[in-house]
Formats: sequence, structure tokens, C-alpha cells
Amino acid sequence: MIGMSEINKDIKIVAFVGLAGSGKSTAVEYLTAKHFPKVYFGGIIYKAMEEAGIEITWESQQVFREDIRDREGKDFVVKRVVKEVHDLIGAGQHRIVLDGLYTWSEYKILKQEFPGNMTVIALVTPKHLRKQRLAQRPERPMTAAEVDERDWTEIENLEKGGPIAVADYYIHNDGDITYFDKQIDDALNHIEFYK
Repeated sequence: MIGMSEINKDIKIVAFVGLAGSGKSTAVEYLTAKHFPKVYFGGIIYKAMEEAGIEITWESQQVFREDIRDREGKDFVVKRVVKEVHDLIGAGQHRIVLDGLYTWSEYKILKQEFPGNMTVIALVTPKHLRKQRLAQRPERPMTAAEVDERDWTEIENLEKGGPIAVADYYIHNDGDITYFDKQIDDALNHIEFYK
């Protein structure tokens, strides 16, 4: 496929990365509420799990994600994400949000496919706050031990640390939602996402 910079330099793609409880879903919801389209990596996994007749839980999703990456390659999800992004661009969308970029392999493929068009924003939150948030979340709450286990699993098995380490921007999500939203706006204004 031709990289997007060769087609249209006005395309802006934003991906939020971070460990569980860092605010990725909140950031994505902030932008989808402004009517920016999103491509959801997890939706691709959920669809494949439904097709395989597997009940969707956090544990089954982890196992399935790792298993399908072993069977079909580390680029299983990202190949489908790339297609969805191209479809959105083909439909006239110039601002797209990626929801669920995890792995180093995914990061490298997306940066290569969309050179100069993709910005990665890492959301960084103190661990004690992430543990509080994850314990209180209504869907799939987690204990402190489960948070630790998930961090290790995602860093070791899903290469999640790489995209966080090389992100283009860092947002410290340790304050209130107004400050969080302002930091998102500042980063997106800097790359002219809101143009």
C-alpha cells in the first residue's frame, strides 16, 4: 500500500497509548464526542472471538490475542486497522483516532504505513491512581494484584512498553478531567488536528 503522506499530507491520525487505567478510553471518548471517527483495535479481536465462539472476558481476550498473534502473525490486528483507516480516508475523513494501539510491531507498521500522518500520545498516570481507577470501574474492575499482573503481561507478551517509550507527546493524567482535556487539546492544536 502507498503511505498516506504520498497521498495527502493533511491526514492526521492520533493514537493514545498507556497502561491499563491511564485514561485511553476517556481520551478516545473525548474525541469521538467531537465526532472524530475511531478505529478500535479491540473490536477486531472481539469480532474474531465471536466468530470463533469464544466468550469475551479480559482473560479470554488476553489468551486469544496472544494465540492469534502466534498463529496468524503479530500483524493480525494492525493489518485490519490499516484497511479500516484507508477506508475512512477513502470516505473523506482527514482526522482519525486509533483506539487500542498496544504493540511495538503495530506501532512500527502504522508509522511505516502512515509516515508523517500519525501522532502517538502516551498517557502516563501514577500506579496508585491507576489501581484506584481500575478497582472502581464498573466494567471489569481489577484488584491491585491483577493490575500488576496485567502490566507485566502486556509489557512482556504484547510489547506494550515500546510505543509508550517513543510517543510523540506525553500527557500526565493525574489531575481532574478538565486539565486532562486541556492537555489533549494542547497536543492536538500543536499538530493542527483541529484545523
